[in-house]
Amino acid sequence: MKIASWNVNSLNVRLPHLLQWLADAQPDVVALQETKLEDAKFPADALAAAGYRSVYSGQKTYNGVAILARDELHDVVTDIPGLDDPQRRILAATVGDVRVVDLYVVNGKAVGDEKYAYKLHWLERVHAFLEGELARHPKLVVLGDFNIAPDDRDVHDPVAWGEDILCSPPERAALKAITDLGLADSFRLFESAGEHYSWWDYRQAAFRRNMGLRIDLILISEALKAAAAAAAIDRTPRGWERPSDHTPVTLDLDL
Repeated sequence: MKIASWNVNSLNVRLPHLLQWLADAQPDVVALQETKLEDAKFPADALAAAGYRSVYSGQKTYNGVAILARDELHDVVTDIPGLDDPQRRILAATVGDVRVVDLYVVNGKAVGDEKYAYKLHWLERVHAFLEGELARHPKLVVLGDFNIAPDDRDVHDPVAWGEDILCSPPERAALKAITDLGLADSFRLFESAGEHYSWWDYRQAAFRRNMGLRIDLILISEALKAAAAAAAIDRTPRGWERPSDHTPVTLDLDL
């Protein structure tokens, strides 16, 4: 099973990119973030023609998550139980015997901002939700745009970023609390060095200069670690015309 995550930064704009990448990469399961589409406008037919079933939870202009799979998707969840939140940021579904949770984590804007407080609260509720998911589904994959660089290896200039948004200690602690549930950062099972990024700003020729952050993650449960065969960041789509500022990340599982 090849699993991928990609913040497409508007599926309306990036659908041709997605279809091209699906044809090239041939993933089995893909989690999308920032689709920015109402459900009525989701391109389910175009994706079905490409061989993918889809479930989605969207809203106009902002946020939006989707999961695509070659096989049937079932037991779909679109909200964190007990969290009254209109923002479409979480989606869970089961493919075969693998539970997939797609997250588009709150950006937070700036340390100290009210959106930063919302981010930390949202992550607390996600932590509780994932604890329950892990108890029910030993084979669990949690993936998406986390809007948190796990450590300084994941930041092109740790001094410049310091303890700013995406790198602040409370954000990293919230992410660590999630991984401490028993979820491993799959990329780090295969690559320990820095300078591997999944997001680059559109400004300052950041992609060409590799001034990025690794904030798109695929976390896997202990029951899946032995099946992990390869993990990668596919930089190719970031070099296409009118790209998303994120690029796909992938994990191969031998199941």
